[in-house]
Amino acid sequence: MSNEKQLKVAIIGASGYTGAELANMVFKHPSLTLSGLYVSANSLDANKPISQLHGKLLSKIDMPLLPLEDVAAVAQSVDVVFLATAHQVSHDLAPLFLAQGCQVFDLSGAYRVQAEGFYPEYYGFEHQHLAELDNAVYGLAEWNKPQIAKTDLVAVAGCYPTASQLAIKPVLEAGLVDTNQWPVINAVSGVSGAGIKASQTNSFCEVSLQAYGVFTHRHQPEIASHLGQDVIFTPHLGNFKRGILATITIKLAEGVSAEQVEQAFEAAYGDAQLVRLKHQVMPKIQDVENTPFCDIGWNVKGSHLIVVSAIDNLLKGASSQAMQCLNIRNQFPETTALF
Repeated sequence: MSNEKQLKVAIIGASGYTGAELANMVFKHPSLTLSGLYVSANSLDANKPISQLHGKLLSKIDMPLLPLEDVAAVAQSVDVVFLATAHQVSHDLAPLFLAQGCQVFDLSGAYRVQAEGFYPEYYGFEHQHLAELDNAVYGLAEWNKPQIAKTDLVAVAGCYPTASQLAIKPVLEAGLVDTNQWPVINAVSGVSGAGIKASQTNSFCEVSLQAYGVFTHRHQPEIASHLGQDVIFTPHLGNFKRGILATITIKLAEGVSAEQVEQAFEAAYGDAQLVRLKHQVMPKIQDVENTPFCDIGWNVKGSHLIVVSAIDNLLKGASSQAMQCLNIRNQFPETTALF
């Protein structure tokens, strides 16, 4: 697709953190036009300017958050839609936009995993759109570029899964892992991962570093499914706003050297524009917050490898990865509008 053509973009669920980040990126993108910002018809934010909710957009994007009432009309008026919506909402909306020829970039979990029984167990609903689910491409941008470039439905990878998989896949794909011992992922996220709506759970006055979803979190099967490897995944909530730090312990296969691990990461990401290899320097959230990067560091001792990765959960874990996928899909430079 020529870069000369302006693609019209709608953002559904634009009132939240990821919606606001997407609006800002679409505004900066030379080949995209922001055609509409939408919220649910019964939203208390309907008809408010987005800049009233997100002050950093003031005098830049003052468009109103329109109630989504006629999906077909919106679909017919745009080329691309970002779904920054609840899982069940994305499940229902994606086929309607696809039917009108739109490219759909879904930031929910509604089309991420193709495994029997997954959605009733982890999302509480039976998936009704199995053809679309089968055709969806998983939006882990560094690993699925050829497939992303050819699809109209990208299921953008989750935030914890992005940080975890980018750290594990290079050594797993290179055959350096003792797969009989599951990689152990301990990851901490800022409270923005819980969304913009206030609750006791994400109140800074109440948040104390704690594990949650032990052996039950829906991101565990997402990670395991796309790695093709079982993992132990324990998420934690930290009392900071944005970012994810994942510390992953991996048993290496017999005879694997530190040099082989280094070579695997270099082979995977030596040319990657949005993954920064820090080698034996351990990443920190401060270096990636408000950026589209994933920073990865590691160390080897004996038969064990510890990999640490850091991302901004709202950007590389959501909005900027969605835009990265859009750029790949439309043959735009991969980092367009991300800085």
